Amino acid sequence: MSSPADPTGVPAVPRVTSRGLISPLTLRILAVNVMALVLLAVGLLFLDRYQLTLVNSELGNLRVDAEVIAGAVGLGAVENDDADMPVLSLEASRTILQRLIRPVRVRAQMFGTDGQLMLDSSLTIQPDGQVSVLSLPDSDNTGPLSLLTTIYDWIFNSLPRRDAYPLYHSALLMNAGNLAEGARALMGDSASAVYRTPDGRLVFNVAVPIQNYRQVLGVLMLSHNSSESDEALRRVRLNILLIFMGCLGVTVLLSLYLAGTIARPIRLLAVAAENTRLGKERQTIPDFTRRGDEIGDLSAALRAMTDALWQRLEAIERFAADVAHEIKNPLTSLRSAVETAARVQDPARQKQLLSIVLHDVKRLDRLITDISGASRLDAELARAEPEPVDIGGLLTALVEVHHATREPDDASPALTLEIDPTAGLSVIAIEDRLMQVFQNLIANALSFSPPGGTIRIVVVRVAGQVRVAIEDDGPGIPDGKEEAIFERFYTERPSAETFGTHSGLGLSISRQIVIAHRGQLRAENRLDQDGHVLGARFTVTLPAVNMPSRPRRVPS
Repeated sequence: MSSPADPTGVPAVPRVTSRGLISPLTLRILAVNVMALVLLAVGLLFLDRYQLTLVNSELGNLRVDAEVIAGAVGLGAVENDDADMPVLSLEASRTILQRLIRPVRVRAQMFGTDGQLMLDSSLTIQPDGQVSVLSLPDSDNTGPLSLLTTIYDWIFNSLPRRDAYPLYHSALLMNAGNLAEGARALMGDSASAVYRTPDGRLVFNVAVPIQNYRQVLGVLMLSHNSSESDEALRRVRLNILLIFMGCLGVTVLLSLYLAGTIARPIRLLAVAAENTRLGKERQTIPDFTRRGDEIGDLSAALRAMTDALWQRLEAIERFAADVAHEIKNPLTSLRSAVETAARVQDPARQKQLLSIVLHDVKRLDRLITDISGASRLDAELARAEPEPVDIGGLLTALVEVHHATREPDDASPALTLEIDPTAGLSVIAIEDRLMQVFQNLIANALSFSPPGGTIRIVVVRVAGQVRVAIEDDGPGIPDGKEEAIFERFYTERPSAETFGTHSGLGLSISRQIVIAHRGQLRAENRLDQDGHVLGARFTVTLPAVNMPSRPRRVPS
């Protein structure tokens, strides 16, 4: 799917909008940190193993109590019937049960050998003869925390873990044979079971046989609800919740701090970049480099990018102004010559004007060619792949070409090359562009040197750098113009040179190429002992690389 575009066809760029107090990045950080803590807390709140331990402990304690009470009943409540067979005395059994179950707060039921209910501690006959049913002991749900307790019981007692237990019905306890543990006790084995009530609580049930000399006389069944174990679980879960709330608060605060240290700087960087994109006045990118992290690296990169962008824009503006100025001059001269030639009838005058037109056209062609090359230079330098270049071999080839093309009677300056054949003079560079630099410097020296003079090229390696000095015997550089000569369209040329022969871009392009190769290009005058100018010296310095040196022939 393509991006929406404005009427000019340029893709629209989403603007940086306000995100409010809590940004999406802050929400994501909070969600990640809090989610892990919530999952851990929820997992701990199940407490499956702890609950199973409590259930086993309750059943064990209830079994011990049942065996003690059954043993007491088997010893103290046995009498002989008419057939001289041992049977349980109902009154004696009631008395023993009332005394022994009072401390343990459980429901006790005693069944006969036929499984029918004989005694139930929850059924009490009052003085008026009425029968009241006493429920199993329960926890106190009154007070200000009753609502929270109810909510807690509704949540945790409805967990699927308790659905595995069978439902508890008091009607089943009217006959011991209705329950598996009761049936086993009638057979002489102790057994236990766990049930759940409709409100989600647990009921622990233990059945043990009442025996007299290994003869089963009845069954004692003790029942106890899970109020105490539930309370223990509630206290543990409450402690977990309190710890969770504390950890949650700390996690939220730390997450907000972390999000602030990440989201706020990114937001400031985004706003500054947005203002730069909109072309507002020069923006200062916030400096976060002291953080020493990726945001600091991003800040440094954006600051460097913005500075380079503004420098490029300013350079383009200056270049455009200089181009307009330089093109305007030959166009003005060309227009004047053409208008005058249309009015002049003298053939000789017309021929002179046509020569001016031809000169201005050539000047425009040369200027446009140099401007086109200068405008493409940055892109070509960025695309080209640097490789090792032997400076000595490159300059040797240039000098040899100059000597081969020079006429025997030519009075132009001679070139000499001084180079150490054993020195490592290789650099990582783009060979064509580096050759362009030396060609420009040699051409510049040739144009300023007097006839019969000498241009000396000295190549040395000093402190890991290759240094190339090009010296001439010309008038030198005007005072204070050592840097100005590298500006675009610098127009100070030798008096004997025809106006418009050079565009004034050669030295500017040369310095741009050298800087792109992490080098330096500077200009200075050569002086004698008395301070008189002997000529100009242009020095190119480039980082050297260690390459195998090869003997080379140095032209005389």
